[in-house]
Amino acid sequence: MSVLTPLHRLFESWIDPFRAPTTLQPPRTGPQFFWHYVRQAKLPFLALLVLGGAVALVEAALFYYVGRLVDILDAANQEAGWNGLLASAGTELGIMLVVVLVVRFIVTWLSAAVEEQTVNLGFYNLVRWQAYSHVIRQSLSFFQNDFSGAIASKVWQSGGAVGDFMVALLQVVWFIAVYALTTLVLVGQLDWRLGAAVALWIFAFSLLAWYYVPRMRQRSAQAAEAASALNGRIVDSFANIQTLKLFGSSDEDDRFVRRGFDGFIEAMRSLARTLVGVRSAMGMLSGIAIAGIGALSVHLWTQGLISVGGVAFTLGLVLRLYNLLGRMMNQLNGLMRNYGTAQNSAELIARPLALVDAPDAKPLVVTQGAISFENISFHYGQTQGVIEGLNLDIAPGERIGLIGRSGAGKSTLVNLLLRFYDLEGGRITIDGQDIAGVTQASLRANIGVVTQDTALLHRSVRANIVFGRPEASDAEMVSAAEMAEADEFIETLVDHRGRTGYDAQVGERGVKLSGGQRQRVAIARVLLKNAPILVLDEATSALDSEVEAAIQSQLERLMAGKTVIAIAHRLSTIAAMDRLVVLEKGRIIEQGTHAELLAHGKTYAQLWQRQSGGFLDPAEVGGR
Repeated sequence: MSVLTPLHRLFESWIDPFRAPTTLQPPRTGPQFFWHYVRQAKLPFLALLVLGGAVALVEAALFYYVGRLVDILDAANQEAGWNGLLASAGTELGIMLVVVLVVRFIVTWLSAAVEEQTVNLGFYNLVRWQAYSHVIRQSLSFFQNDFSGAIASKVWQSGGAVGDFMVALLQVVWFIAVYALTTLVLVGQLDWRLGAAVALWIFAFSLLAWYYVPRMRQRSAQAAEAASALNGRIVDSFANIQTLKLFGSSDEDDRFVRRGFDGFIEAMRSLARTLVGVRSAMGMLSGIAIAGIGALSVHLWTQGLISVGGVAFTLGLVLRLYNLLGRMMNQLNGLMRNYGTAQNSAELIARPLALVDAPDAKPLVVTQGAISFENISFHYGQTQGVIEGLNLDIAPGERIGLIGRSGAGKSTLVNLLLRFYDLEGGRITIDGQDIAGVTQASLRANIGVVTQDTALLHRSVRANIVFGRPEASDAEMVSAAEMAEADEFIETLVDHRGRTGYDAQVGERGVKLSGGQRQRVAIARVLLKNAPILVLDEATSALDSEVEAAIQSQLERLMAGKTVIAIAHRLSTIAAMDRLVVLEKGRIIEQGTHAELLAHGKTYAQLWQRQSGGFLDPAEVGGR
């Protein structure tokens, strides 16, 4: 371990990126958005402010020392050598040496440590973590309304944008401001006319900044939005690569992504033109300023008003100030880009949660598993349609099947039970507890779900199976896999890094597994979770007949003693349920056992006859 390790750890631990803030949701407006995060790291940023000013003072002192050294050498007796020089100016030269070798090193090192090890490491990731923690708690509709790639991009770039803005503001802009003020004071001490010339230069620079900065900020925000949209299109293409390959639509996808590039390039073109304008104006201004101040200093020397060292000192400071002001304008460009990027991210990250737990929400306690839909209405924000005035009571341990044509409201009913959306009327209770008054985490912990479109996490098979019950033992996990008829194929898995069996990675959304294999892993996950309420939405649709038959017996065991809601295209898979409920346009039009509904000869009987006769129209029988 290096002797510097304790010092490194001191700076690296100054900001805890995973600290719990008072509130995860930041304000949406720019300054308040920045302050929401910066106030959690006030001391490190105060240190950056102090150290940035100290570095600027030391930098200006170096040029002052150059001028003093010229004057000291000009006045010294060259023949006396070092002894004479040290005798006449040894103390001043010693102070210069300490400042250059010791003070400059300490200030530079501290500034670098705070910036790199504290702010870059801790603060950037604090913003990203808190942004992610807030966004991941958004409602299902939030993610359905935007590209997942664009959302991820904005969450990630929020940390860099806020952090880069603050570092540039305190380490660069503040440094340059202190340096400019110091230059003004030091040059003004030589002659008030030099000070006035520098002040006029700084004032003209401020006018340029006042004109260009708002334009850079606006165009930077537009470029950031276009970049996020483009990133979302690219990620969407990569995430659906199999569909692109299957339909041979690379040209159409190229056009889709190209439109994103066109929007991004157009936004960047406007920003680039602004940057060309500001850099050209800066070049003209600095040229006039340097030539004017240089000529003025030489004129003052010819009048005997300043020394040769004063001329050297003035020109050194002015040339350095020219470089710094140019750098500041570039930094202002970077600041505005980061501000625009952060503002663009804030508009997404700072949205209030659409679905939140009630202030007095309590954990759901399931003792029997009775479910009641009481006069519920839901229209996806429209004035009517989907579900209207529906009443349905499900007894503890009862197994019901939901049946209906596409758009009848079957999956919507399940989504409302899981509280992916809030009701627009009525209420849903479990064992008498209104689900709007319990915590969402406890509600979903008590419901096991297997859907038709099974998407696994891009993690190991083990992680996917135990996701709903992370404390489960390996023996329990393997037992669940065996019950789901998944253990045999899992043992043969090998991923691209040589990990095998339950440690093998399944790929994004589980693409490395077949549809049937993904479904069996999903069933194993629900078996292990062992929740008292079970929802099966086309749970065996991706399985071949032999595997489906084997799993059906295990599902029977899983359903024992549980309240079950099942949706299926193939009516034969749910015909044995205790009760079948037929939906049409969000209303219950008939219900009963399989035999009772056949005897009625209505909608269910017609669907059954078509399916059993082999003339089933899938669009009419199943779906959402």
